[in-house]
Amino acid sequence: MLVDAHQHFWSIARGDYGWLSAKSGPIYRDFLPADLAPHLRRHGIAKTVLVQAAPTTEETDYLLRLADETAWVGAVVGWVDFERPDHLSHLKRWSRHPKFRGVRPMIQDLPDPAWVLDPALDWAFRALQDLDLHFEFLGLPVHLDAAGALLQRYPRLTIVLDHGMKPRVRDRAFEPWASSIGAIANATHAYCKLSGLVTEAPPGWNASDIKPYVDHLLQAFGPDRLMWGSDWPVVNLNGGFDAWRKATLELIGACAGSDQILGGTARRVYRLD
Repeated sequence: MLVDAHQHFWSIARGDYGWLSAKSGPIYRDFLPADLAPHLRRHGIAKTVLVQAAPTTEETDYLLRLADETAWVGAVVGWVDFERPDHLSHLKRWSRHPKFRGVRPMIQDLPDPAWVLDPALDWAFRALQDLDLHFEFLGLPVHLDAAGALLQRYPRLTIVLDHGMKPRVRDRAFEPWASSIGAIANATHAYCKLSGLVTEAPPGWNASDIKPYVDHLLQAFGPDRLMWGSDWPVVNLNGGFDAWRKATLELIGACAGSDQILGGTARRVYRLD
């Protein structure tokens, strides 16, 4: 079963997508299941993981309603305010939903790169462990030290690193990203998404621009801890779904375990079976 392990939906009129504006160009409009379905059919993708795009609990409820209406959405990753312990009630409520799998704070937008290590957030990480929910790390290379420390602090917590932690592909910046994410892969049980790389690539990118980063993630995590995601519709900012899918198949098609990257890992991690 092929899986898209990272995609979004949004409806602009809901009003809680603060990062979206007319300056967002081709992604400043509604994106809903009917828009993604043709891409999935064309590439034979059977299930998706729907990920939050707004820092509100209301959006998580909205995504769960869409998941209830959309059979091919296999899992939902939502949002809670880690600085509000009373949001434990949301985690407990959502944990009873058959498609809810975890939460993702929008760390890349926060000023403190070590925010996740604040002791005041401990309640949230312990609740995720106790409820068998995931933590998705939306970060940049500057957050890699904190990500490694977080994994050491909560060894029972399932942590997924989104978008390979966004290496600066357009600047051809390989270090210290490569060493830092490699150390995390070697010392922890973290999973990583092969997604979002083309958004960090230069305009008019080709597979060779991305190859060093894909090769490194594959070597570091192995196919059993790596999963492909489209990052649709954000991917429309620089190439689109089809171009990213084609590049992925070119870059990993010959490697042993490509079936895990394209579906098997996500099926296990998000319990899609």
